[in-house]
Amino acid sequence: MRKHIFNAGPCKLPDVALENTSKAVLELNNIGQSIMEISHRSKDFEAVMNETKALYRELLNIPENYHVLFLGGGASTQFAMVPFNFLKRKAAYVNSGVWARTAIKEAKIFGEVDVIASSEDKNHTYYPKNFVIPTDVDYLHITTNNTIYGTEILEDIDSPVPLVADMSSDFMSRPVDVSKYALIYGGAQKNVGPAGVTFVIIKDEFLKEVADRPIPTMFKYETHVKKESMHNTPPCVNIFTMREVLKWIKSMGGLKAMDKLAQERADLLYAEIDRNKLFVAPVEKGSRSRMNIVFVLNPEYKELEEEFVKFCSARNITGIKGHRDVGGFRASTYNACTIEDVKALIAAMQEFEKNKA
Repeated sequence: MRKHIFNAGPCKLPDVALENTSKAVLELNNIGQSIMEISHRSKDFEAVMNETKALYRELLNIPENYHVLFLGGGASTQFAMVPFNFLKRKAAYVNSGVWARTAIKEAKIFGEVDVIASSEDKNHTYYPKNFVIPTDVDYLHITTNNTIYGTEILEDIDSPVPLVADMSSDFMSRPVDVSKYALIYGGAQKNVGPAGVTFVIIKDEFLKEVADRPIPTMFKYETHVKKESMHNTPPCVNIFTMREVLKWIKSMGGLKAMDKLAQERADLLYAEIDRNKLFVAPVEKGSRSRMNIVFVLNPEYKELEEEFVKFCSARNITGIKGHRDVGGFRASTYNACTIEDVKALIAAMQEFEKNKA
């Protein structure tokens, strides 16, 4: 029996993506080879790669002057790769949580960093807004969703300078105006696939703004653009599974359908958290993430934390333990998370309240 999975990443994947990947692991396209065995230069894998990129373009309506790349190293490598390539003198960053701070730390290796907004004053319980974007910077970097603290920005901001976004954990959960961004990146394992593949969407004009410094071959975006993500062996199985997830998203109605489902899940769960005597959501309304729903026990029930995790586990619910920096609980309701999953968690919360309040 499938569990109700709320892991922050690797994420829950659609059943059809798991089924099709499992078949391909045994044999791909009746060719007598596994997807794990075929050459990444073969026609069979080339078809997988091309279809995956085409699905990106279709689902996100990506303009022609953008490149879609699939790389290794996770978003953490992008924290360094972005400034390595594009920080010439100074870059602007928004500090909205742990991963934004990590990106800032990496950028400081390559040049001056102007932190133009931060939510650190309130332990990242809100998303910084109404900040002024300087025009004398090489780019502005934002993290659109914060997996640890549970905040999210649900708009594509207008920026007078190239806008770079880490969209690891809310990517493909809503329509995005890609034309407002110079570069979008993230790890696939939150919404669109398994861990091990990193997506990058980069504007052709931005590629021309590369810094004048020696950059190792593998850390140049230009390398991967020229070789179409095949400079070295790509993570073939991961890309295959990502393709299957994207096909599922398309079959479900695309990003408008994902957006609607994300809102329905979040509305249901936040309503229960706000109603329930035991729990409270620390994130300010207006900044609450739809992907990572963070909640804690009210102080008088704090000692019940471990008991609630075990209570949920006994009801086939997994992945709700909060990050160590925040404590409490975190339900990651990514694309493949169903309304039934959320209702199962709500039922557990209500039963626990009945027993303890």
